[in-house]
Amino acid sequence: MADDRRPLYHLVGTAGFPNYGDELIAAGWLRHLARTAPGADVWLDCPSPGTAAVLLDGLHPRARFTDTIWRLCHAAPEGGPWETAAWVRSAVADPGLAPRWVAGVELLRRADVVHVVGGGYVNGIWPRHAGVLAAAVAAVEHSGGRAVATGQGLTPEADGAGPLLRSLLERFALVEVRDEASARLLDRPDTLGLDDAFLPAAAVPAVDDAPRVVLCLQSDLSDRPAEALATFVLGALRRWEVDPGEVAVVEGSPGQDRVVYALLEHELPGARFVPFDAVWRDGLPVAADQTWISTRFHPHLVGAAVGAGGIAVSLNGDYYPTKHRSLTALGSGWELVTDLGATPDRPGPGGFPPAVLTDLRERKAALADRVYGRRAGHGIRRSA
Repeated sequence: MADDRRPLYHLVGTAGFPNYGDELIAAGWLRHLARTAPGADVWLDCPSPGTAAVLLDGLHPRARFTDTIWRLCHAAPEGGPWETAAWVRSAVADPGLAPRWVAGVELLRRADVVHVVGGGYVNGIWPRHAGVLAAAVAAVEHSGGRAVATGQGLTPEADGAGPLLRSLLERFALVEVRDEASARLLDRPDTLGLDDAFLPAAAVPAVDDAPRVVLCLQSDLSDRPAEALATFVLGALRRWEVDPGEVAVVEGSPGQDRVVYALLEHELPGARFVPFDAVWRDGLPVAADQTWISTRFHPHLVGAAVGAGGIAVSLNGDYYPTKHRSLTALGSGWELVTDLGATPDRPGPGGFPPAVLTDLRERKAALADRVYGRRAGHGIRRSA
């Protein structure tokens, strides 16, 4: 049970799957709160709390892990966004509707802040996740606390869900989205901000002895067969006359980022595969003099932040182009490729200009102060 004298912060995200970007964002917020509110009780509500508890262990002295909101989203009898949101909201208001999760719901209903952390998981790809926003609204209606959402990517929109998202997010004390398409969906240009990985506490340092060329190639959430991506990558490396011994292939999501590498490994003798556990333990192997080819969004962000140049490859019609364009619009210097039939020139040095990166991180830090305050201590509680 939480100590009533301590603030209770209930973070919601998709950590634990695992996926590099989701873990990076969760870790950034836990580190931030360890600096600004080490005495607060912090719960991270995520679909896989056991894995998240291992990966994020020790980042905040009072962090604990649950999956209450995600259980509710998947317990809703119907899977559409409207139906899920309505049922979840009712279940938080009346915990007896979900008797298996009463303890978790009661905890959620005591939160001073319910914080839906960044990522692109409330959209038409996962229509049940509209229940995340509904749970936050219902929780703070009971507690008198604040619901906040940061770094959100809300597109592609589920059919007919726009009015629902707008209505739910109007009840949040603070809303930030990470791309223009999401701001347009809400009809709120003032919400446009940054991905949560720009939080200073989420910054990833450059490493020594990093590989010259790094690949991050996914097989999930793709409209293209893995063979098409393998053909594109091999053609680029050969055109650029890259020595396979200078190549590393990093895994952003276990298993799903090994499929394309399995097609390429015999064509790239000497290339090194870096599994997710090594990426998470040792850090993403980024450096300023690298060339990247990445389908995933957060390696693009992290690589550009240390000055690496690269190519962002889009594998579907809406989801990933929006994400990658949000970074190129900020000045990442990377090229976005949507046509796998054309082989691009090797990109030169890139990355965010230092002054731009400093400004982006300062903007994100200022937003974090609006959510949690800046003084180290117990943190911010709701008004009596």
